[in-house]
Formats: sequence, C-alpha cells, structure tokens
Amino acid sequence: MRRKKFAGIIAIVLCIAFALSACGGGSTGGGTAPGGSPGGGSPGTGGGQAAAGAVYYLNFKPEADQQWQALAKVYTQQTGVPVTVITAASGQYETTLKSEMAKSSPPTLFQVNGPVGLASWKDYCYDLTNSKVLGELTNDEFALKNGSEVAGIAYVIESYGIIYNKALLSKAGYTQDDIKSFADLKKVSDDITARKAQLGFSAFTSAGMDSSSSWRYTTHLANLPIYYEYKADGIGSSPAIKGTYLPNFKNIWDLYINDATVSPKLLSTKTADDAVAEFTTGQGVFYQNGTWAYNDIKAIGDDNLGMLPVYIGAPGEDKQGLCTGTENYWCVNKNAKPEDIQATLDFLYWCVTSPEGTKALCNDMGFTIPFKDNLPTTNLLVKIANDYLANGYTPVSWNFTTMPSETWKSDLGSAMTAYAAGTGGWDAVKTAFVDNWAKEYQLANSGN
Repeated sequence: MRRKKFAGIIAIVLCIAFALSACGGGSTGGGTAPGGSPGGGSPGTGGGQAAAGAVYYLNFKPEADQQWQALAKVYTQQTGVPVTVITAASGQYETTLKSEMAKSSPPTLFQVNGPVGLASWKDYCYDLTNSKVLGELTNDEFALKNGSEVAGIAYVIESYGIIYNKALLSKAGYTQDDIKSFADLKKVSDDITARKAQLGFSAFTSAGMDSSSSWRYTTHLANLPIYYEYKADGIGSSPAIKGTYLPNFKNIWDLYINDATVSPKLLSTKTADDAVAEFTTGQGVFYQNGTWAYNDIKAIGDDNLGMLPVYIGAPGEDKQGLCTGTENYWCVNKNAKPEDIQATLDFLYWCVTSPEGTKALCNDMGFTIPFKDNLPTTNLLVKIANDYLANGYTPVSWNFTTMPSETWKSDLGSAMTAYAAGTGGWDAVKTAFVDNWAKEYQLANSGN
C-alpha cells in the first residue's frame, strides 16, 4: 500500500475513532427466514429487490472460514439466494484462484492483495464504481483503482506485530517498558534463551517456514526493510529494491530462529498451528502475528496478552507503532452471469450494512471494516493497535503489496529456510531479495 493511501487510512481511523481490529472446504447455505431483502436493483447498483442468481465466494482467510460459512447460511435463510463459500488453504490462495477461475462455475467474488495482485486479475474485475457497497466506504482511499474503474474494495483493516505473553515476560523479570527498540528486544530475548532451562520456556515460538506459516516472514517480516527503504527514499513503490535495511532484516531473523523453541534446522517443517500451540501452552514468550490471530490465542486470557512493534534497529523506531493496513480487496467477477453478479453485489451490500453482516465481520471475525457501519471491537489486539495510534506512534504501512510476485516470496522463503538450516548463506537471501525483485518486476512488465 502506498504511503499516500495509508495516510488516508490513518486519517480516517483517527477522525472517526473506530477501533482497529493474513491466512478449506466449503458449504452452501439454504432455507428461508424473516429478515428482509438485502436490496437488489439493476445490475451494478446493489440496491432494490434481491437478485435471482447465486454467490460463490473464494475466501482468502482460513481463520474466518467457519464465520463465513455461518454468515452465508444466514443470508440464504433470509433471501433464498444460494451462497457458497470455499476457503483456500493458507498460502495457496493464488493457486486455488487460478484453478477455480478455469472451471465452468468460477467464483463470483474473490480477492486481490493490492496493485500487484490486481495486475494479474484486472481483466476479471467488475467495475464497482456505481455499486452501493462502494458508497458505504468511509473514504475512497479504500477503493482499489484500475484506471478510472473501481476494481476492488478493501474490506478489513488489520495490524500485526510481536504478540507476547505478559505472564511469561514477567516471570523472566521484564515488562513491555523494557522493550523499546531492537537492542532491547535482543537483550531480553538473549537473556531468556540463556535461562531457558531454568525458566521452562523460550523467547520466540517457532518461525515455521511451511506454506501455512512462511508468509509471516517472507511477507510480513520482509515488509519492514521495504518500509524503511521506501521511507528513506520518499517513495511508495519501486521496480528495483536496494536492500538498504537487509542487515537489519538479518538481525531480526537471526533472533527469531536462534532464540526459539526449536532448532533452526527444523523450521522447514514447522507450521502455523505449531506456533499457536507453542504460544498458548506457554512454550514461548513472543509470537509474530496479527489482530486476526486473536481467536486462536485468546484462551491465555486478555490480561496476559500484549503486542510490540516489530523492531529491526531502524532509525526512529522508538516511535514506531504496529504494522497497519490491508491487502484484502473484494473483487466481483465480471465474467460471471449477470444475475450472479447482481446477487454478489447484493450480498456484499448486506454484509457491510445489515446487523447480521456487521456483527459477523466486526465481532465474530474480529475485523475493523472500513465501512460506515463498523462496530466497536471486542478484539483485544485491535484495541492495542488503536492505543498505539492514540498515543502518537507512527504505524508501519503495508508495503508488501508492492512485492513483485508470489515467485519472489517463494524464492525468498527458500533462501531464508536454507540459511536457517545452515545449508545456505545470507548472500543467497540478499540475492533473492534484491536481484529477484528486479527480475520479477521485469517479467511482470514484459507480459511473460
């Protein structure tokens, strides 16, 4: 996300003071019940009478699958319109989307992760300019443009950082006040590691590099050196990354893999579920993830949950907040049947305006939605993110939406995994980060 766009998001967040709130199977709802029509109307408007078509949503977020299935069922009960939700496996969305789009009944609703993702799918995106759901946005900065057309609409604003267990940190003799920089984080982490046997826990949960977890590092952690390079150069994207902050990236990665619950050599097989289990059972103090992970870890109790910025030793990080933004944009498939397009527009409008829809999005899924009917959050991690903003900390924008391709992320992950295992050097990570960035941008622009 470009900083200009991000600034617009933050301005809206502060002005209207909404609380701030990554990644299958599927089912179809059925039946009827009272509750009223979501509104239909002529195709493209999303208002009036309910459409006669059907909705097929390819969901990006496995952690919200059950909630989407339940919401689809409610909608079908109220309107009689069939809604199918299929959820892609973590880290497999792009592959799944390509496969599903090639079928005779492709998704009517899908998502892209920003400008780079849109470049691959722009020919499938219905122009949402005249849709009623677009009119529900709190600011047009949340609309993803393809020239003069609105190709996508952001549906959730999220934050991520280093989640920590307050009780374990206290047992080690520290509080959040002791960690205001990378140097502080390293000091605390190294000390916990030195006393691991005595304390009975490690500093960090495992930085798993299988597909369910690697995005936390090849995308979210890698965002930090990109953010600081863009910030220093006064830009919002680039076809060639210099790698100015790759030494900082190395330092934080070394900390993650060496002060952890498992040997760095085992990370290729460690999953997102492993990290969650390690955190919730008190095996590790620190766990990098975001506001979307709240439901997975809330069992340890809100009193024990805290969240730190991802510190990498960059200038001015003592005033750095959490990484806040979105890579989640709804797109409607313009190649779907007209009645299915209309049904999908109606469904989206109902999701962001009805009591049932907004409750599901804001409370059950824990989202902060950039729509007028956003609800106060019950997600503690969202409240923490909001506190950082309120206290004047500068949020880190989500610049990973400018990463050139999924291939770039995959190659970076392979190099990081080999480095952790001792079968590859850091130079290979730098090559994957810098050289592959330029190569992938060239390939994208050449149309190959």
